[in-house]
Amino acid sequence: QVQLVESGGGLVQPGGSLRLSCAASGRISSIYAMGWYRQAPGKQRELVALTTSSGNTNYADSVMGRFTISRDNAKKTVYLQMSSLKPEDTAVYYCNGVIGTTATSGAMGYWGKGTLVTVSS
Repeated sequence: QVQLVESGGGLVQPGGSLRLSCAASGRISSIYAMGWYRQAPGKQRELVALTTSSGNTNYADSVMGRFTISRDNAKKTVYLQMSSLKPEDTAVYYCNGVIGTTATSGAMGYWGKGTLVTVSS
């Protein structure tokens, strides 16, 4: 009922920048929060950044000051602007949304399929 589609991943050199996008579609009634998680090889998935419907944001310490999360409510899209990228930022980045639909009451969490970001020279 809800689809999240990420785009914008790729290969970038250390110190470079990338912008990820995640568009939500489907029978959406409300978007309560959207965020980005990442999972590096052999590691657990971790929160990168989160934004709520009230405009609050939260960042992992490791990306504070380098990454910026933003959202376009009209487009149901969340962005992650990543700057000063480091090799340790290499991971699959997943979009997550806490979303209410027209078919059910309450809200559920949804995941995108992920987009690979590789930081390497």
